Amino acid sequence: MSEKQDRRSQRTRHLLSEALVELIREKGYNSITVSDIIGRANVGRSTFYAHYRDKDDLLIGELDRVIDVLDQHIPHESREENSFFPSLGLLRHVGEEYELYKALVWSSGVDLLFKHVQKSLSQRIEQSLQGSGKEFDVPIVVLANFVAGSFLTLLKWWLDNKMIYSPEQMDEIFQKLTLPGIEQARIK
Repeated sequence: MSEKQDRRSQRTRHLLSEALVELIREKGYNSITVSDIIGRANVGRSTFYAHYRDKDDLLIGELDRVIDVLDQHIPHESREENSFFPSLGLLRHVGEEYELYKALVWSSGVDLLFKHVQKSLSQRIEQSLQGSGKEFDVPIVVLANFVAGSFLTLLKWWLDNKMIYSPEQMDEIFQKLTLPGIEQARIK
């Protein structure tokens, strides 16, 4: 693919993502159609389907992009030794985009959202645990799913309770609850 086509593809994906986010804020995820998205983004239907299978695929792509950006923008020096994924960055992002995530969490698409985010976070945590040089007496895949599931449960509780704690407080709570379990699973 030429550089020009790649830039055009990136621009199209960006327009579609922006359109999806705007529409979620305006009318909720469940009411949005592909026609709404392509109309807002001003792209053709065939262009949309050249990039995504459906609106769920677009949402999943946007969630992955957000997690990637957050993961890349956390300076490695500031990462705590036991931080296996950008939990504080994700909490801050969700806090800044409360209305958007509230609309997603309280929609019927929440199962898809949580299932995909759990899978994505679990994979990232698993890679981080494998790269930590530590050995565990619990299968790493199980440990990673436990940590991701715990994070998502706390995140949903936080949103349901109108973010009564700051992102920093929630991250501290998350770390206090999960790090002892991770440490207990280590082979000493």
